[in-house]
Amino acid sequence: MSLPVLVVLVVFGIALSVAAVHFTGGTTTATFATADQALARFAQDFPDEKPGAVRLTSDRHAAFLELGSQRCGIVHSIGDCFLTRIVTPRDVLALVREGSVVLLRMDDFTWKGGRFAFANEADALAMAAALQARDRTRKAA
Repeated sequence: MSLPVLVVLVVFGIALSVAAVHFTGGTTTATFATADQALARFAQDFPDEKPGAVRLTSDRHAAFLELGSQRCGIVHSIGDCFLTRIVTPRDVLALVREGSVVLLRMDDFTWKGGRFAFANEADALAMAAALQARDRTRKAA
């Protein structure tokens, strides 16, 4: 087999694989339709926790759940799956709130945090307050 034919076959095979992943839903991102859906997903991983208020981000890709005593549950979509965490201020490396947006950097090598836009500033303020450490100052990185 000549090299040009082999190159064409490899390129076609890769393109076909990428198309198959895309059309079978591999490139979709999971979202929450309601806050109850976020609660149910969190309860699958942490059945003993009793969350309070649930705050969805405006794009509905993440939910923040109040757990009391400076703890916060986070359910965040990664692809078509959800990642769940219980976070305390000790886990936060940097937290910056700008209006209704919270920039969060975590001390976790499996998930570094992200940028979370809420529908209103009150939700962003409540989440920032829940994760803000009282005993040390946080600086944006």
